[in-house]
Amino acid sequence: MKGDSVPIYARITVDGKRAEISLKRQIKVTYWDTKSKRTSSRLPEGKALNQYLDQVYAKLLECHKQLSSGFDHVSAKGIKARFLGQDERHKSLLELITYHNKNMTGTLKPGTLKNYFTTENYIKRFLIKKKKVNDIYLKQLSYSFIIEFEQFLRKGQSINKSQPLKNNGIMKHLERLKKLMNLATELEWIDKNPFFRFKLKFNKHEKEFLSKRELELLERTNIQDKGHQIVRDIFVFSCYTGLSYIDVKMLRESNIVKGIDGNYWLYTQREKNGQSVKIPLLDNAWNILKKYSPHPEKSNGLLLPVYSNQKINAYLKGIAGAVGISKKLTFHSARHTFATTVTLSNGVPIETVSKLLGHCRLSTTQVYARVIEEKLSVDMKLLRQKLNESTKKGIGQKIRSL
Repeated sequence: MKGDSVPIYARITVDGKRAEISLKRQIKVTYWDTKSKRTSSRLPEGKALNQYLDQVYAKLLECHKQLSSGFDHVSAKGIKARFLGQDERHKSLLELITYHNKNMTGTLKPGTLKNYFTTENYIKRFLIKKKKVNDIYLKQLSYSFIIEFEQFLRKGQSINKSQPLKNNGIMKHLERLKKLMNLATELEWIDKNPFFRFKLKFNKHEKEFLSKRELELLERTNIQDKGHQIVRDIFVFSCYTGLSYIDVKMLRESNIVKGIDGNYWLYTQREKNGQSVKIPLLDNAWNILKKYSPHPEKSNGLLLPVYSNQKINAYLKGIAGAVGISKKLTFHSARHTFATTVTLSNGVPIETVSKLLGHCRLSTTQVYARVIEEKLSVDMKLLRQKLNESTKKGIGQKIRSL
């Protein structure tokens, strides 16, 4: 109490149990009418206060109505929580993100979770710069919110200035927001998903891989620089195993197992999805392992001296140019080379390739179907030649018999 002024509270009573809400307002005791529960002041500020109290009362009645019509348990605390936006149906966007990130720790891979934090930062920037708020209730999200956020990403400055956001990067942020909205729907924090009619539009890019000639060229070229030589060998190792960067980096001696066929295999688990993979160690890959059997990282149990992904990709650009390969290579190109040039092009069934790559779904592997089509074209050409030769021989025999 300040002087003769007292704070105003709204008291909610349900079944004899109470809950009180501070209305952040004060009034002089002499101006308060205990019967009407309103101010008796006829001054402009008195009228404004009474209008505010009417609005509070109407909102409390609406909260009671919402809980009753939704077959929720009606209590004084429940009405208070609904009024203050603290119940399950009045969660905010940042509360949803916090809930997701907290519960996904240990479920999602650190790299994936890191991407969600980046998306969160973009959302916070959008709310502050465009919406002029620090947070927003989930029930306020709409289709237009998504469109505005997309345009903000397209026109705004990238968090990582060295890597400006492009279409597919923008779609990835929207895809994560969509997954968050799906979670909110499952939790029944929202009744309608704002992404219901929104379509993610990714640009399709041709996956770079080495042809048979380019792979042989890369293997046979004499590289003087030690660092470049190591990167070339690690890249070629991936070309013959199909392992991703992190999976190659984490390989240990315990991953090498002798199979029932008497040959050595790699038994490992994909870091990305936890899928177990069993890969036969082809001679080209086995020779690289033997070449690097003694190396500084061996004390840690690691099989190969793998540099950082960023350093490897930087070196690959110089290596490709030095050996006369015009394609823009990244370490992931080796995985595509394994799928296309090493396996599918040599007649390995796509189902087998899918297992070797550790894909959860065959549809993921089917992006390499173009190789099958190319091989099919070559096979059909050979078949056509054989049939034509057979037909000519048949005609020649008929003529001789006549």
